[in-house]
Amino acid sequence: MSYLKDLPNKEGYFGEFGGAFLPPELEPHFAEIEQAYRRLMRSADFLNELRYIRKHYQGRPTPVYYAHNLSADVGAHLYFKREDLNHSGAHKLNHCMGEALLAKHMGKKKLIAETGAGQHGVALATAAAYFGMECEIHMGEIDIAKEAPNVTRMKLLGANVVPVGFGGCSLKEAVDSAFQSYLSQADEAIFAIGSVVGPHPFPQMVRNFQSVMGLEAREQYLEMTGELPDHVTACVGGGSNALGIFAGFIDDDDVQLHGVEPLGKGTELGQHSATMTFGKPGMIHGFKCLLLSDEEGNPAPVHSIASGLDYPGVGPEHSYLKTSGRVNYHAISDDETLDAFYKISRREGIIPALESAHAIAWAMKFGRENPGTTILANLSGRGNKDIDYVTEHFGHG
Repeated sequence: MSYLKDLPNKEGYFGEFGGAFLPPELEPHFAEIEQAYRRLMRSADFLNELRYIRKHYQGRPTPVYYAHNLSADVGAHLYFKREDLNHSGAHKLNHCMGEALLAKHMGKKKLIAETGAGQHGVALATAAAYFGMECEIHMGEIDIAKEAPNVTRMKLLGANVVPVGFGGCSLKEAVDSAFQSYLSQADEAIFAIGSVVGPHPFPQMVRNFQSVMGLEAREQYLEMTGELPDHVTACVGGGSNALGIFAGFIDDDDVQLHGVEPLGKGTELGQHSATMTFGKPGMIHGFKCLLLSDEEGNPAPVHSIASGLDYPGVGPEHSYLKTSGRVNYHAISDDETLDAFYKISRREGIIPALESAHAIAWAMKFGRENPGTTILANLSGRGNKDIDYVTEHFGHG
């Protein structure tokens, strides 16, 4: 029995979470995507092309690195899966190249997506350039201001960046805007969802494309140490980088898995994006998951110093893993994240994405409390996109 093969079920459910709740006009388009995905993932030609792209274009496999200075500081053994060294600077390209290759085989001409921190937008614009497709990226005005370097990169890569100025002007609204645009272009375009969220089959597709991280990391860690890590951790917003690395260890009962989400500025609604800690079952963007909601049951306003984590929902598979007890979820504050951001930069010579710094902050904290333990953290992206924002608001540490 294999976890990855058994979940989700045919209707796209992980336990009670998932599914596809779509406007009638989109149902045939999502059915077409699912049929094409299932057919192509059994095609040697498709899989060989994807492997070629990963090796010769993306630069995979990315290494696992022993963080010797931080390990000495905290008294535990910290290892990083270096997705910041993946082409375009984050794990996002793993599924973007897969989704774009799928779109190519379906005869689509355009890629549409949302982005928060801009890493998914950059990755999709990169994929569009590679395959010669048009690209349309929706991004909240708040995130455009915070992540200016990634906006510049998307435009240089040829993408049309659509500012989203309604509501909270952030990731949720960017998804709303991208969905609305896709409605009128579904015949010629594909909505390349940027995480393990959205209607079926996207949570499954994105997880499977991202599983390359975990499969690589398991083999690399075994080669380095002769055993498996005690703990594996990754940050969780929508949750793609976490499910990607968890995939390599999900069937290993002796390996503890930990998702780390943003506690932000505090525990009151609107001060954080800690969905797994405070959320309840609800609906958002065509699927059921744990959700931060207001008194009327609507998605609540959220906050995180990391633009890629400020989403009121979470992937349905994470919701299942939380309720089943297979994964432990923890919340890390903005202040703890910033402290880790500076420490990793100074002690290891690696400037991490603020998203990734959440996971490493938890690993450092847990390592101090459990000396001698081994922890593999997914360093899911580089911090080039964050340096202007961090230094302008918080200085150089």
